[in-house]
Amino acid sequence: MFDNPGNFPVHRSILITGCSSGIGAAAAHILRGRNWRVFATARKPEDIEKLQENGFEAFRLDYEDADSIAKTAEAVLRATDGKLDAVFNNGAYAVPGALEDIPTDAMRALFEANFIGWHDLTRQLIPAMRSNRSGRIVQCSSVLGFVALKYRGAYTASKFALEAYSDTLRQELKGTGIHVSLIEPGPIDTRFTRNALANFDRRIGDEGLRASVHRRTYEKRRVRMEAGEPGPFKLPSEAVVKRLVHALEAKRPKARYHVTIPTTVMAVAKRVLPTSLLDRFCIWAADGEE
Repeated sequence: MFDNPGNFPVHRSILITGCSSGIGAAAAHILRGRNWRVFATARKPEDIEKLQENGFEAFRLDYEDADSIAKTAEAVLRATDGKLDAVFNNGAYAVPGALEDIPTDAMRALFEANFIGWHDLTRQLIPAMRSNRSGRIVQCSSVLGFVALKYRGAYTASKFALEAYSDTLRQELKGTGIHVSLIEPGPIDTRFTRNALANFDRRIGDEGLRASVHRRTYEKRRVRMEAGEPGPFKLPSEAVVKRLVHALEAKRPKARYHVTIPTTVMAVAKRVLPTSLLDRFCIWAADGEE
């Protein structure tokens, strides 16, 4: 899947968030194997300790904790003498459910973790990249960053925001030597679904479930989500990292990278279908998972 980088000395550095598992963990290990100096982050102390045991320079970074963002950005820039080459913003969560059932405080916290914290970290790193006239900012978005599916509205809204943010940032940084890329995965085999169920229980819970007009749908979706079936189009985290490598190492990185067949299909549907037909297609796609 990956080209052999050869036995080159370490000369590139990257800060990767959300490295406790899944895409972030795969990215950290693969890029280190490609002679990147990897600064890996996680939220929980036990995950940071595990990363350190595996030989990574690891830091605590919680997108909902501005102090952790500032301290990590400062430490990484100090360690690289202000010459950090790249950042891979990764690690987000979902609170599944109909928008009318999502508590406002849950939506606010989700945006802090999925969007505001990404902005906070990114803007603290841009001045160093601008000074060096080079850098790569890679954002892990989603197929749900450009099409909406029901019962995923909170997560989708945060990813739509990230897409607009990244497009704007790319325009504003044109000519600086800093490139901005979006990776848009579809279904990837990670803990995402399991964590989403836990967030549903924590944010909506039994009381919200009983009061919701969508209760029967939630119950059906839980059965499917708990089964954890891989599905015909689900890919491993390494499929995302393959696109990440191109975004980081290519002379001309792309603005967007699609990962999985569903992402490509949805991109075509978004481009060619009128809104009414796209809505019907998205409803069919969502219902097909229930």
